[in-house]
Amino acid sequence: MRAPGIATILAASMFAGGCMLGPDFRRPAAPVAQNWTEAGDSAVNVKRQEYRDWWTVFNDPVLTRLVRLAYQQNLTLRTAGVRVLQARAQLGVAIGELYPQQQTAGAALSYNRLPISLPYNLSGNTYWSDIFSAQAAWEIDVWGKLRRAVQSADDAFLASVADYDNVLVSLIGDVASNYVQIRTAQKQIRIAQDNAERQRKALQIAEAKFHGGTATKRDVYQAANVLGATEAVVPQLTSQVAQASNSLSVLLGLPPGHIEQLLAGQSEIPDAPQTVAVGIPADLLRRRPDVRKAELQAAAQCAQIGFAKADLFPLFSLTGNVGTLGSNITRGLDNVFTGQSMFYAVGPSVQWNILNYGQITNNVRVQDAKFQELLINYQNTVLQAQQEVEDGLAIFLNSRQAVKFLQQSVKAAYGALRIAFIQYREGTADFTTVLTAEQNLYTAQNNLAMAEGSVPLGLIAAYRALGGGWQIREGQDFVPAQTRQEMEQRTDWGRLLTPELLQPKAPGLPSSKDQGPLVRPPQW
Repeated sequence: MRAPGIATILAASMFAGGCMLGPDFRRPAAPVAQNWTEAGDSAVNVKRQEYRDWWTVFNDPVLTRLVRLAYQQNLTLRTAGVRVLQARAQLGVAIGELYPQQQTAGAALSYNRLPISLPYNLSGNTYWSDIFSAQAAWEIDVWGKLRRAVQSADDAFLASVADYDNVLVSLIGDVASNYVQIRTAQKQIRIAQDNAERQRKALQIAEAKFHGGTATKRDVYQAANVLGATEAVVPQLTSQVAQASNSLSVLLGLPPGHIEQLLAGQSEIPDAPQTVAVGIPADLLRRRPDVRKAELQAAAQCAQIGFAKADLFPLFSLTGNVGTLGSNITRGLDNVFTGQSMFYAVGPSVQWNILNYGQITNNVRVQDAKFQELLINYQNTVLQAQQEVEDGLAIFLNSRQAVKFLQQSVKAAYGALRIAFIQYREGTADFTTVLTAEQNLYTAQNNLAMAEGSVPLGLIAAYRALGGGWQIREGQDFVPAQTRQEMEQRTDWGRLLTPELLQPKAPGLPSSKDQGPLVRPPQW
């Protein structure tokens, strides 16, 4: 009677919470600035946040459509979604370890012959025998090893969700950046073509004056040289547009070169708003998926320390087997299912790996070092996030200033070119003055176009660094219906593909608070 009592106490300790070895995770302190460096700029609004659908601030319907298509079709995002399913199934594996393991059932039928030389007499020296048996062993989670494994799998699952959100943030940022680069290069092409047309007229004037004897061949050569250099820029920029378009096609899950119709319509560089809403740096800890992912990865590894440390202590198990055994030595095989042929055995067992030569202790040290590495990685991720926001704000604000100066430069270059043409026709200035004015105008216009493109690119970088955009997946599945159907046809996924089992309990980014109870029913 004593052994079953001990086993009952051990089993009850598991479900009552019991002891859990190893440290409990707590978010480490991270170096976070009180405010942004550019917080004093009138274009930076720190009192509100505007990051959920941040791409809509450009009022560009083409960009909005591209973002929606990328979310629906991007293959890298689908890969991240499948990793969420994988992590969810792995959590089910960890939960299953809480329940009786090593379950086996078997049956055997054999024909046997005994030697005639036996000292006792039987009715015959051959007989049939059969056996039906089932065995099971249940590790009692006295030290919290299995619960730590569930805890680690919980955090790993939540980290996979944060990774999905991080891929989504990067995807939206890449789509927007590629789109702005395409529009910027297209504007540069138009500028080069306009200047080439203007320079052809200058070449015609130079040729006419040369044939009229009022200019030298040098003017013709110089005009042709400037025109050729400008015309050569067009194919170079066209190549940039093609590369950016191909990259955008892949982001949309399409073969390269199949987005011409998607880009039809508005062709100007997206117009950025005058202000950017950034909130405060501390918001990054709650909003950036990669920061949350780093935190959850550290939490998952923290649980691994307790999982490894449990091996230092004895392992308590309940083992048992039951079955029937029969033969036709004295009676027929019909007695195999009677109470007389039944056998069973049940009882607790203890196993303690004492002579491990420091292997277990060193494994605990390995897990602790990995945990410390992830803590440092979390702190570094927070720092890098702030740097990326600051870089984006710097590009946005300084590019706006550059646009103002370059607009004045273009205006002045137009005036200089107009006067240079008048003076050249009147013979008061040589042709070099006209060519210099043409080159200055083209350079100023091209620089202005690049600066105008840098303004939205800086804003995109800032909003991307702020961690906005992942919110569009809330309430949606991690994999599209087609992918889910393929997986269901191939494998029995049970209820694991249903939304309620895949989405964290709390809205928004997952956190350790989204974990379920450590002891929960198995998921068949």
